[in-house]
Amino acid sequence: MKALIAGLTLLMLGGCANTGQTPWAALTNQASCAKLSADQQLSLNLADDMAKDGKLHASLANLQSLPDNLADVRLRKARVYRLLGRSEAEPLYRGLLGSCLAAEAEHGLGQLAAARNDFGQAQAHLQRAARLAPTDEKIRNDLGVVYLNQLRIEDARFEFLTAMELKQSDQLAAVNLVTLLLYQDDWTRAAELVSRLNLSPEQFSEAQARAEKLKTPGPANRLAAATLK
Repeated sequence: MKALIAGLTLLMLGGCANTGQTPWAALTNQASCAKLSADQQLSLNLADDMAKDGKLHASLANLQSLPDNLADVRLRKARVYRLLGRSEAEPLYRGLLGSCLAAEAEHGLGQLAAARNDFGQAQAHLQRAARLAPTDEKIRNDLGVVYLNQLRIEDARFEFLTAMELKQSDQLAAVNLVTLLLYQDDWTRAAELVSRLNLSPEQFSEAQARAEKLKTPGPANRLAAATLK
């Protein structure tokens, strides 16, 4: 028993020497999945609304008023930092791996990888995200975009159709599917889809431009993940 206690003591001292923190202090740095209070949820909703309106700096300022150990707060901060193109996003996402928001963290890391045209890494992250949250239409859509960039047409079609069926009111995956059809020069089916889903002329033009971009060789002509907001 004395030997066991001595061994545990050495492990704890070793932890202090290697990290500068006791194991207990390190534990307090983990993201908490505790339920937010009503006031905290209100502040989080306000930050979300600001981000949707493009007021990213104001959104971040509101998030900085909330406890940093909350997983929901860290995820929102990571998203805003990603949209601002700041390096703080990646470590925040990585810090959420293995937490209650692991799927969202994998999704964010996949979007970061796609933004730098590292589609192999993006695929790995998004596939893990899809396994963790198979009914999240945004993850399925973004995985489809990555497959489309890799010209894995049937895999991309499968993900876009899945996303469309999961949330029929969201037309993002539909625009991406039109992009895929136009890339294949399947104008008849593309026109039918546009008519059936009541897509706008602007959405069709966007899909057409993206399809032409895909046809041009070179990594500079690949598409960014389509749910960056």
